[in-house]
Amino acid sequence: MLLIPAIDLKDGQCVRLKQGDMDQATVFSKDPAQMARHWLEQGARRLHLVDLNGAFAGAPKNAAAVKSIILAVQDFAAENDVEEIPVQLGGGIRDLDTIERYLDGGLSYVIIGTAAVKSPGFLHDACSAFPGQIIVGLDARDGKVATDGWSKLTGHEVIDLAKKFEDYGVESIIYTDIGRDGMMGGVNVEATVKLAQSMTIPVIASGGVHSIKDVEALCAVEHEGIEGVICGRSIYEGTLDLRSAQERADELGDAE
Repeated sequence: MLLIPAIDLKDGQCVRLKQGDMDQATVFSKDPAQMARHWLEQGARRLHLVDLNGAFAGAPKNAAAVKSIILAVQDFAAENDVEEIPVQLGGGIRDLDTIERYLDGGLSYVIIGTAAVKSPGFLHDACSAFPGQIIVGLDARDGKVATDGWSKLTGHEVIDLAKKFEDYGVESIIYTDIGRDGMMGGVNVEATVKLAQSMTIPVIASGGVHSIKDVEALCAVEHEGIEGVICGRSIYEGTLDLRSAQERADELGDAE
């Protein structure tokens, strides 16, 4: 089970939001590249970036910060003789040119969220053009998918859409319970498992991680197809220690 630190970018800074509300942003660092390096030093093996401004604008808005993070990750990998540390990014990705630019710039995966739901043809084209590098982010409340920075609830069922996108060839699905994100109230394990059981591609859990208990609960169902969990406010506010939590996840994985 991979614990994947989230670096949410707003106006070039590293922030966390509560339930996707841009007006409820806590700034954790004015130097996102340094924050990326910090999480790598704490044992992170993958990073999750979100261009928050981009998600709301529908176009990349934090490209400079993303570039600085990628360079920091590459430097860290070279210094520590690590072959590759994957970096994934979502937020405002609406066309193939943007995807190509990001992947050429050193990103490992691009996450498509709103555009996957609204323009499935675009997602299909992206999966064909960049096989193995497209992840879909599905944000849901009560099993229904939300779009546009969570501001609009659709009538789509998460599982139905996920299966459709799996057929397109997406690499994995990031599933966020938006009722829990940023609230540290615990992961919605039941809904995450239900989704993972319906898929053959991996699911990455997101939203609500608070403590080591959440990590242990996910590790217990990892065999259902849950590849990792994105950690946000919990690691920034210290209710979860990234290094010890990843070590615990490795222990539980080895024990199976």
